[in-house]
Amino acid sequence: MNLAPTEIERLTMFMAAEHARRLRVHGIKLSHPEAIALIADEMMLAARKGMTYEAIVNFAGQLLTADDVEPGVPPMVDMISVEANFTEGTKMVIVFNPIGPGTEPAPEIDEPGEIITLDGEIELNAGRPLTVIDVVNTGDRDIQVRSHTHFFEVNPALDFDRAQAFGKRLDVLSGGGVRFEPGLRKRVTLIPMAGDRIVMGQSGLTQGKLDDDAVREAAFTAARAGGYRGI
Repeated sequence: MNLAPTEIERLTMFMAAEHARRLRVHGIKLSHPEAIALIADEMMLAARKGMTYEAIVNFAGQLLTADDVEPGVPPMVDMISVEANFTEGTKMVIVFNPIGPGTEPAPEIDEPGEIITLDGEIELNAGRPLTVIDVVNTGDRDIQVRSHTHFFEVNPALDFDRAQAFGKRLDVLSGGGVRFEPGLRKRVTLIPMAGDRIVMGQSGLTQGKLDDDAVREAAFTAARAGGYRGI
């Protein structure tokens, strides 16, 4: 059995969620990763079952309360987002503050997960050359693009100069992203992808080294054939 990286991640999430369910059976409060795994797993299952986006968001917000998790966990989980498989394709589903208030008195604790940093500022992506482009969402729904995404391969309905975006990603914090609303023009900043500069998967346009001319040409050919705007 050959599994793609996303399928391996899905199985890992499922195992973590099953572990969380087992803890709940024994009356054990869930930790931060256990709570996230359980909610995310249920969201992805709901999408496969055919539930609508709105129904999934409402459902996810009722799975756990503060009584089900360890002290300090609810404020640490301000948002959960998953790329769920719907009948019409993959969509990002986001639920905010999914762990509701419980009936037990909340214990007095310090701010959970607090990170105490040194004074001063850290420059984001220091020294990287910047590319500024304008993007228009020609679709009929919001499109969310995350920090790790090869921007050349984002949703075909986003209209921008894809040649300038080849081999680049958003200049945002790791795990962050940008939302593009229908019909609106938004200016974003891109930086070159680093590391080995190998892109596989994503939208299936770029399959190999970004600096390989043959890979680049094949990506543009696939984008034209797929109706990607901005080519």
